[in-house]
Amino acid sequence: MKTKITDLINFGLINIDKSRGPTSYSISEYVRRQLKLKKTSHMGTLDPMVTGVLPITLGRACKLANYFIRHDKTYVGVMHTHNEADMKDLQKLIDKNFLGKIKQTPPRKSAVKIQERERTVYSFKFLEASVDSRDFLFECKVEGGTYIRKICSDLGGMIGGAHMNELRRTEAGIFSEEDLYTLEEFDISVDSWKEGNDKKLRKMIIPAKSAIKQVLPYVEIDKSAVKSLYQGKPLFRSNVIKGANELKEGEVFAAFCKEVFIGIYKKGSEEIIFARSEFVYN
Repeated sequence: MKTKITDLINFGLINIDKSRGPTSYSISEYVRRQLKLKKTSHMGTLDPMVTGVLPITLGRACKLANYFIRHDKTYVGVMHTHNEADMKDLQKLIDKNFLGKIKQTPPRKSAVKIQERERTVYSFKFLEASVDSRDFLFECKVEGGTYIRKICSDLGGMIGGAHMNELRRTEAGIFSEEDLYTLEEFDISVDSWKEGNDKKLRKMIIPAKSAIKQVLPYVEIDKSAVKSLYQGKPLFRSNVIKGANELKEGEVFAAFCKEVFIGIYKKGSEEIIFARSEFVYN
């Protein structure tokens, strides 16, 4: 059965190609106003001058944002050194000091509390140098919440100065440039929808229930349990048809009854009760 466009809008996600200039918040608010929603939220702040993948949760899907936002991010960017530098030497410094688990203190202008925290840098490769050996193209994959600008400035502290010149996010968890839409494309799809044709907007919106299956394990439950689960009652072991053995104590998962999304649960250690709810969609 085809999902109603209103249901998609109220429980979906859209992957916006953020341009240079606007804040992540302003883009999220623009999407909210255009779709006439009470709430939207962006997943992973991008500085105003940073471009690329900016997933926006729509309506009730905002409650699921934390399950998406904690995943890894991939970027491409340009670092500018204040003096001539050798790309091989820069790579050696990165490999020695900025790979694996590193400690960072967020920049003063960041939206989070200014305190040292640990983040993981999975890879950071310099790909190309400019003719004057002062601009260096790089690609990196990092844990969510890692500040690329800080890596560039910290590396600069070792070589006489450097800063990040350009940055583009190419991946954020399950979201990539393959399913990316500009604000102009978004506007065109919204205009078509308002005129009675929802085809373009429907294609643009990712159903939240499909996205959650890509970031969390999930179980199938018996139909007889649905009513009580909608009332906020715990999920009993006897009601889990499939997927129970694959979960560990304390693990968060999604519950489905066939194709119907029920909610997010956390597995406990009780004998009869299998899990208790963190979010119920009803």
